[in-house]
Amino acid sequence: MADAPKSFFLSPELHGYLVAHAPPIDDVQRDLIAETAELGGISMMQISPEQGAFLTNLTKIVGVQYAIEVGTFTGYSSICIARGLRDGGHMLCCDVSEEWTSVAQRYWKRAGLDDRIVLQLGPAVETLRTIPPEHQIDLAFIDADKPNYKAYYEELLPHVRPDGVILVDNTLWAGSVIDPKADDENVRAIRAFNDYVAADDRVEGSILTIGDGLTLLRKK
Repeated sequence: MADAPKSFFLSPELHGYLVAHAPPIDDVQRDLIAETAELGGISMMQISPEQGAFLTNLTKIVGVQYAIEVGTFTGYSSICIARGLRDGGHMLCCDVSEEWTSVAQRYWKRAGLDDRIVLQLGPAVETLRTIPPEHQIDLAFIDADKPNYKAYYEELLPHVRPDGVILVDNTLWAGSVIDPKADDENVRAIRAFNDYVAADDRVEGSILTIGDGLTLLRKK
């Protein structure tokens, strides 16, 4: 994963250049990438190293005290976000897979982050509906099943503080968003989500050409 670009528009050589000019990954990240790769093709669900570096840096810039992740997989993105939290910061991770998140939990512990991260197994929409109304989120990262992107966004947005951030992964879907021949459930959901947030006056945002497309939304 560290050597192969997830960005469909990057050559392996240019991707290598990006990785070489980002903060170096450590042994925990390197071993997690290798273990996730052993899962086969599904390992593509893991974010790229340069995207992880961006998440850590942005978390620090925003001054995140409390973060939520929807879709944890084996834990790479949660490690990157948790490492950027302010002192005393915490993170809630939502996922449905005990198998994949058991890998994440091992690496959280190894990274010394297990006291900062709480895992909630179960449908994320149900988990998000239990957030107290007064609870404020500084940063949320959505990287889960695409047909539910809008539902996750709508559950999260009321809790995000003004100038807080929502990040949404895979919003270019390997370029299929502009391919008229692509008409599967996932690409339809992503197109609909992209159109929806672009017209939503509660936020300002951009689709960044990082990884497979990363939407950055700031709550007004």
